[in-house]
Amino acid sequence: MEAYLRSCRDVLKGCSKNSPGLHVVMGNEACDMDSMVSALTFAYFLSKSLDCKRMPVPVLNIPRAEFPLRSDSTFLLRETGLSQDCLLFRDELDLHGLHRNKQLTLTLVDHNVLAGADSELEDAVVEVIDHHLLQRSPSCPVTVEPVGSCATLVTERIAQKAPEVLDQQVAQLLYGTIILDCVNMAPEAGKVTPKDSQYAVFLEKRFPNLPQRGVLFQSLQNAKFDVSGLSTEQMLLKDMKAASGGDLKLAVSVIYMTLESFLQRRGLQQDLCEFCHNHNYNLVVAMTISFIDNKEPFRHLAVYSSSTVYREEMSKALEKAKNPSLDLKPMSSPYPDVKAFIQGNTLASRKKVMPIISDFLKERERKVYQSGNIEDLDLDDDSNQEQSDLQQCPEDAGIEDDGQVPPTPMNSLVEGCPLDNGLPKISPEVLVEKVSKMASMEDTSSETQ
Repeated sequence: MEAYLRSCRDVLKGCSKNSPGLHVVMGNEACDMDSMVSALTFAYFLSKSLDCKRMPVPVLNIPRAEFPLRSDSTFLLRETGLSQDCLLFRDELDLHGLHRNKQLTLTLVDHNVLAGADSELEDAVVEVIDHHLLQRSPSCPVTVEPVGSCATLVTERIAQKAPEVLDQQVAQLLYGTIILDCVNMAPEAGKVTPKDSQYAVFLEKRFPNLPQRGVLFQSLQNAKFDVSGLSTEQMLLKDMKAASGGDLKLAVSVIYMTLESFLQRRGLQQDLCEFCHNHNYNLVVAMTISFIDNKEPFRHLAVYSSSTVYREEMSKALEKAKNPSLDLKPMSSPYPDVKAFIQGNTLASRKKVMPIISDFLKERERKVYQSGNIEDLDLDDDSNQEQSDLQQCPEDAGIEDDGQVPPTPMNSLVEGCPLDNGLPKISPEVLVEKVSKMASMEDTSSETQ
């Protein structure tokens, strides 16, 4: 595989306006181990099984500078003998430029909807393989199953279509990812499915020299939860996904320690303020996870925002969620800008929380757009006073998006300017009604005169 990955870098160097272009295989913007391995192995499979002009190339959907934060992924690469130098990262090629030149074909793994900043790439997508909730229309071949790991679906495809592609190195990448994602295949963790177990056993039988399951899991788990020496910003970036809707932009970060330990970090509120300001977000949802006896997860959840409005809205949406219920119970927080909860539903990982957040953002936008009134953007006296108060705090702002961070944050305040995203949308019906009223008023005025 290393020779293949090095050839991908060579192809990229030789890519010009006259070349056929690239078939990019890309995971999600969190770029966890599942996204990395699924992209690497599926692109490798395509390179061996497809006869096409555009070479399949795996791309890790983060800047190269952030990759050392993925300690479990770097550990697995070392164990399988692959060098990080062979990998391609999102900041090393211009997907939008390739798309404008009609030189891009795109396969999505471990996610099925492009991030907002990449929405214009949608017509380049030719296939999707994912294990998250389906959020796209079937405009291309889509394989979506609620298994514990996307690597399971990639293993299935390779085993069925081109089993000769599997060697010890490829198998160890896939096997390690399935074992970690499914928490050592422990049923009590609520992650493993029969298909995950089926293909873990398939790899074990086909490659008897794979590391022993329990030993490999513990090594990967230790690497994943090693946050020693990381700053608060690095912890938040280590496993983060972004979401946005209207004027609200937020990050959802998985934190690999207990919430009590996280909240006790010195200067945490200042760190959170600076993280938001530096990365142009309004709010952070931190989902902490630890394990009891390395099997059963123990979860807490925290919501941070310098804006009381955003913080309360997000907290209420999570508390009231029914599909699934998170069973949140408030706990004490040392900071007024942080709401903390014990998460009773320990099986609800971020994969299940993200649709709740997406629905909340959509509903929030719908209410604003439906009314067509600028007052719905909280331009009242209290809101203006809150923004005035925020201007006196140098640490407010927003959180990081999945695209490039602009030199100057779009929202210099936590609340931001309500018109940052343009004037509110007014439906045709509302517009017709307003014009009719104006005409009626003019007719009345003329009759009076």
